[in-house]
Amino acid sequence: METNWRQTARFAFRQSLGVLFGYVFLGTAFGILLRQAGFGALWSLAFSGLVYAGSLQFVLAGFLAAPTALPTVALMSLFINARHLFYGLSFIERFRSMGKKRPYMIFSLTDETYSVLCGMDEVPAGVDKNGAMFLVALLDQLYWVAGSLLGIFAGGLPLDFTGIDFSMTALFLVIFLEQWRGAKSHLPALLGLCCAGVFLLVLGADNFLLPALCTTVAVLLLARPVLNREKEAA
Repeated sequence: METNWRQTARFAFRQSLGVLFGYVFLGTAFGILLRQAGFGALWSLAFSGLVYAGSLQFVLAGFLAAPTALPTVALMSLFINARHLFYGLSFIERFRSMGKKRPYMIFSLTDETYSVLCGMDEVPAGVDKNGAMFLVALLDQLYWVAGSLLGIFAGGLPLDFTGIDFSMTALFLVIFLEQWRGAKSHLPALLGLCCAGVFLLVLGADNFLLPALCTTVAVLLLARPVLNREKEAA
């Protein structure tokens, strides 16, 4: 099937629109916090271009404001971003088939990009799927970079920015609801919610994420026969 670059680009842009509005706002929130910590546009570019880790960037802004030991920074980075190990498992074969684009796809796989890519199992005729996935990842990062730069300048305005750090939580909720509406089976989401709820109650908000993810993966692997039967029945 012959593919069309313009059609692929338009499709990728449409798929990324949800992330556009979220990332510009979230990036702006990060830029504001970075500005309040005493750092400027070059730091914002370095963070969003080379780190590009969403929630970790918010944490690192605090680390920079109050100098933190490198081992602590490394350990926190591992804990916060460990969830991406699980995300990447489902795209190993797809990224391997993308050739030179593979390193960037691995680097740019944020929560929101992962969510969009998961919804691209089928693409319209004439759209290059690998090309569309690459463009979605690239556009999402550009949105984040633009937002973080906007935040650097907005942070100098005499405005009250209380509560702006809640914006990332709000975006995760919207993405979850979109995935719930589009999913043929809600069982994986319910299992994940149960695991997250149990560990949240037991370990608290600061320590529940990694154990909850590990348990969710284990439970989903055990439930795989049931999930496969549901998929075939659908």
